[in-house]
Amino acid sequence: MAEALAVCAGDPVASALAASRLEVARRVGLRAAGGQAWGFPAEGALEAVCWSGANLVPVVPVTLSAADRDAAVAGFAVLAMRSGRRSSSVVGERAGVLALWDLLSASWPVPREVRSEQPSLAIDREPDVEPDPLVRRSVLAEVPVVLPACVSMFTEEVGYSPVQGGGRAYADRVRALVSAGRSFVRIDETGPDGAPGQGAHVVFKAELGAVTDRVAQVQGVWVDPRYRGRGFAAPGMAAVVRQTRALPGGAAASPPVVSLYVNDYNARALATYRRVGFEQVGSYATVLF
Repeated sequence: MAEALAVCAGDPVASALAASRLEVARRVGLRAAGGQAWGFPAEGALEAVCWSGANLVPVVPVTLSAADRDAAVAGFAVLAMRSGRRSSSVVGERAGVLALWDLLSASWPVPREVRSEQPSLAIDREPDVEPDPLVRRSVLAEVPVVLPACVSMFTEEVGYSPVQGGGRAYADRVRALVSAGRSFVRIDETGPDGAPGQGAHVVFKAELGAVTDRVAQVQGVWVDPRYRGRGFAAPGMAAVVRQTRALPGGAAASPPVVSLYVNDYNARALATYRRVGFEQVGSYATVLF
């Protein structure tokens, strides 16, 4: 695992998803981490890696020669075709994902969507926007309030409910994120018009979907539709950035970089993140099944 993590360290933001799973595998073993780690080349020092689990995440450094990049992707494609499609997505640095998908597309099922351009943004300093003081880490007692917001976000983003047919795995994932201190929320009990008696509900939320010793990657950013356009997103994200970087313990020991990736057509979200102080450092791509 040390060699694989060293490959990821060459570009910590681009490889955050794979590195986070590899770090778990180093602690608890591959079986418990729920995946496999593939390496290239078969002999000698590793030059590229791929995590194969719930997501297929290639890490093919752009510093490799074109021939070596092609060979690494081809090797990962052979392994992926041999095992069949088990992952819900192929995701990661854009060039590696699209090259891998180009080889897999002939044998894997038709995807629901290919998001071929997703700006990868990062911030390693204080946000440019004053953080929302009401955004905080959620606690386990609030899972019944947090889970519906997570389901709404997922359904809106991906196009289907993650709890259809039961959805125990998704609920367990949300609970695990809350337990690990990786869920941030603003919870109010008044409605958008300030009327009392609305019951506790999430106005803003975000999670740290992948955490390494160098990067915390934010996922699942969501504002209740009733509150959109009222200025909750930027201060909410600023709070996530400050708390993730400044508070020790919980999800990570003050990771120096907070990152995320977003669809290129989501102009409003891009403007919000840039207002907070995020800057583009690369590009992701995602193939969704």
